[in-house]
Amino acid sequence: MVQSSWLLLLYGLPTKQTAERVSLWRKLKKFGALQLKTSAYVLPDQPAHFERFQWLAKQVRDDGGEATLIRVSEIEGVTNEEIARMFNDARALDYRGVMKSLARLIERNRKRRQESFRVDLDRSLRRFNEIREIDYFDCPNAHDAQMLLKRAGGSLKTGTAAGPRLDRKKFLGKTWLTRPRPEIDRVGSAWLIRKFIDSKARFIFAAKPSANPRAIPYDMFEVEFTHHGEDCTFETMVKRFGIRDRAVQSIAEMIHDADLEDEKFQRPEGFGLDRIFKGWARLGSSDWEILSNGFKCFDALHAALRAK
Repeated sequence: MVQSSWLLLLYGLPTKQTAERVSLWRKLKKFGALQLKTSAYVLPDQPAHFERFQWLAKQVRDDGGEATLIRVSEIEGVTNEEIARMFNDARALDYRGVMKSLARLIERNRKRRQESFRVDLDRSLRRFNEIREIDYFDCPNAHDAQMLLKRAGGSLKTGTAAGPRLDRKKFLGKTWLTRPRPEIDRVGSAWLIRKFIDSKARFIFAAKPSANPRAIPYDMFEVEFTHHGEDCTFETMVKRFGIRDRAVQSIAEMIHDADLEDEKFQRPEGFGLDRIFKGWARLGSSDWEILSNGFKCFDALHAALRAK
C-alpha cells in the first residue's frame, strides 16, 4: 500500500555545534529517516515516528537551534511512490552491507569453521534485525539477506538437499507466486518454468506466500522452491525437475554468480542481465512487464548458447 502522508522534520543548528549535529544525525539514521535536503528528513506518518520527531525537535531547540515538525500528504517535485522507492534504495544499501559481510564470512569458513564464526554470524543477524526494524516498505533485498543468513548458519556444512525429483506433469496449469520487482533469479526461474515445465504457467506477485495459498511460491523464504545449500532458486528448480540442457546449465551458473555474488563459476554475464531487470524497475515497468521482457532476454541467451 502506498503511503498517503508523511512527517517532515526541518531543523537548523548553529554551525559550531558539531557534536550536536553528529548526535542528531546518528539518531535520524537509527530511526531510518530519509534525508531530502541538508536539514530536512522524512518518515512515514505513524504515531511512533511522530513521537520520535517530536523528541528530536525538542533536542534541537534545547541545543539552541530551530526545528519544525509538519505532516504533509505530498511533497512537491516527488511522488509518494518515489519517496517509498527512495526508502527502499536506502535499505537496499544497508542489506547489501550485511550480505557482503556474510559472503566474506562464508568464504573464510568454507573448509573449516573458525572460532569466531558464531560471534560474526550473530553480529550480522543483529544488524539484519536492526535494518528490518526501519524497513518500512518491505525492501526486496531483505529476502536475499535472509537467505544468505540461513546459508551461513549451517546449510553449507549440513549439505541440505533441494529435495526429490519431481514430475513436471503434476505442475501443469499452476499459478506461481513470487516477490514483486523481480530480479535475475526470479525472472530466470519464471522463464525456466515457462520453457521447460509448463508453457501456460501463470505468475502473480506478493510479499508473502499467504497472499494466495493456492499458488506455488518460489524464491521466497522457507518455501520449497528457493535457495538450498549453495544453490540459487534457478539451480534448485533445474535439479528438482531434472532439466538436462547444457545451455540451461550455463545460464544457471550465470544466475548463481549474479544472484549470490560469490564468484563460484566465474561467469560475469549474468550481472549485465540483472542490471537490465533493475533498470526496468527504475523506469517504472510493472512486475509482469519485467517478467515478460526478461523471457525474451533468456530466450535469446538460450538460443545463443545452444548455437555454440
